[in-house]
Amino acid sequence: MMPPEAPLTSVVMVTYHTGEVLERAIAAVLGSTASVELVLVNNGNPPDVELKLAARAKTEPRMVWLSSHGNVGFATACNLGAKAAKGKYLLLLNPDGLLKPNTIDRLLTHMRESDLKQPAMIGARLLDEQGRDQRGSRRALLTPLSASIEALRMHRLFPRLRLNLHEEPIPASIAPIPAISGAFMFLCAKDYWAIGGYDEGYFLHVEDLDLCLRFRRAGGEIYFAPDIAMTHVGGTSEATSTFLEICKAKGFTRYFLNNFSSPRDIPLLTFLLPAIWLRAALKCVGWRLRHK
Repeated sequence: MMPPEAPLTSVVMVTYHTGEVLERAIAAVLGSTASVELVLVNNGNPPDVELKLAARAKTEPRMVWLSSHGNVGFATACNLGAKAAKGKYLLLLNPDGLLKPNTIDRLLTHMRESDLKQPAMIGARLLDEQGRDQRGSRRALLTPLSASIEALRMHRLFPRLRLNLHEEPIPASIAPIPAISGAFMFLCAKDYWAIGGYDEGYFLHVEDLDLCLRFRRAGGEIYFAPDIAMTHVGGTSEATSTFLEICKAKGFTRYFLNNFSSPRDIPLLTFLLPAIWLRAALKCVGWRLRHK
């Protein structure tokens, strides 16, 4: 067990028709060996699931249940959870992420003992259920150039400009990384709010890359902790592919227009933004044809 003086960590988890894995994710958080509270934000679940979770929160003092606001989007829901949180630290965690009991202990140890530049944000290895590293846990900075290279599948010619770095060798110890996944983000609550939390103009997707960029531009450093791993089940939401593709396209458009508007970026954006929407349209058409 952590010593009594260990700071409280608030785990903020947003759920939307997550499915049976949600129970496993909740149990894993509450099974932590560190001092935790779980702030569960209900963006929409079947009525029987909502009733069950609300009843559980009434009998579990470490659980905060936020509901009745509808599906306000992932970014806004995370901010609602963070506002209700009492902990010194926040762990923004996907509802299909399964923590190990000592995960938060390890995160706190890194914050105290790893000589990290402050303010610091820490990400972990995200593994699928077969133990393979997933895309997104380690990322380069998303720029118009890196996005264009990914879109044109030219990353083999320009490996240093690749967005997803999960195939790179795993570092021996905690190391700086340009960006991490919103599925697992650990940072001090005051540092989260120092940059205004998530940009609520994003509904779903890309808000994590935007947060990483703003965190770094505000003087913070982001770290990847290879000794911390989380099983990320993934693919549990009932949202349709069409809806997700539109959210992605909107998110990427907002990200680039908000963060890359200098004259040198305009030529690439002239190509990139139409390509983003063309890709989304083709994905939506393909999904509809498959589900006729």
